[in-house]
Amino acid sequence: MRRITVIILMICAFLLLGTANAEEPNVCPNFSSFYCKSLHFTAAGMRYWYEAPDGFMKLTNIPYDKLGCKHCHATSCDKCHGVEKNGKMSFSVEKTKDTNTCYTCHLRGKVSAMFDEKAGFEDVHKAAGMTCTDCHGGSDVHGKGISYDSMRSEGAVSADCTSCHKPGEDFDAESKPHTVHKKKVSCEACHVRSTMTCYNCHFIEGHKKTAFFPVKTWTMLVNFRDKVTVGGVMGLVWKGKKFIAYVPRFTHSIDAKGRSCDDCHANKAMKLIKDGKKVPVMKFENGKVIPWQGVIPLAPDKLYFSFMEKDKNGNWYKLPDNTPVEVQFADYARPLTEKQLKNLMVSHGKKKK
Repeated sequence: MRRITVIILMICAFLLLGTANAEEPNVCPNFSSFYCKSLHFTAAGMRYWYEAPDGFMKLTNIPYDKLGCKHCHATSCDKCHGVEKNGKMSFSVEKTKDTNTCYTCHLRGKVSAMFDEKAGFEDVHKAAGMTCTDCHGGSDVHGKGISYDSMRSEGAVSADCTSCHKPGEDFDAESKPHTVHKKKVSCEACHVRSTMTCYNCHFIEGHKKTAFFPVKTWTMLVNFRDKVTVGGVMGLVWKGKKFIAYVPRFTHSIDAKGRSCDDCHANKAMKLIKDGKKVPVMKFENGKVIPWQGVIPLAPDKLYFSFMEKDKNGNWYKLPDNTPVEVQFADYARPLTEKQLKNLMVSHGKKKK
């Protein structure tokens, strides 16, 4: 049953990808607007990290402009605002308030919501009837007339938890979890239930991504802008060559309650690391992918990932563990320090019964 669900999710994602890749007119060559510098128009983040010295292009040698990825950006207002009625097009603000409009390109968000629904969980903001534009206003969508390398660049995205959640008004800023973690741990690190990862993507001739494994059973803790926050990985395979990028990833699966201390401190992953063993984050055995469950730290030399390839008959097989893996810390993610790892090895809360 689980395998069938995964296949259905993959099919849905690829059907949506076909929609996202549809060509549309490019307004900017003949139109002067600050929107032309926005990340929604340029999709600069994908190019920036792909073409970086340690990026995936290092393996493929395929220019970014030859990739299907470049089509997934809004080169005109029609992408988000255009609606058709009785054979005529018109401009709509309401369309932008529909989360499905965002899902046209932000496929990971859609698949994440599907996983949450199957697990009986609902993001606290979604449950309150909120949509993407309630947090991501005009400057996040249309830009600010400034060219950014990535959506993780300082100032590129304005949405922030404390824009709405005020200390002392909406939460107890003096509670122990907040006083202990203040200035060291982001809100997301405790309140994002799990992160969405599309693992082991394959590039094929035609330079499009194909077969991958959507996983939402674990959350990675990474350093980002001097705080611990949530992250994930992008695992890729190109002609038998292995690549993994560690990234901060703010999956919209927010739990108002947050984590307990032992979800992170002295958990099963940290116990393995303390014993000198690796955490099997993604393991391939007997033709099946077995993902880790729970919180794990970004400590590359302490994590294990299987990488898979398909044979001529379309069957998956594991690539040898002793072949090298190209590693990238993308979107300004950084590994946890030894001091942070030692802190995570120590229990700081009551054990669950």
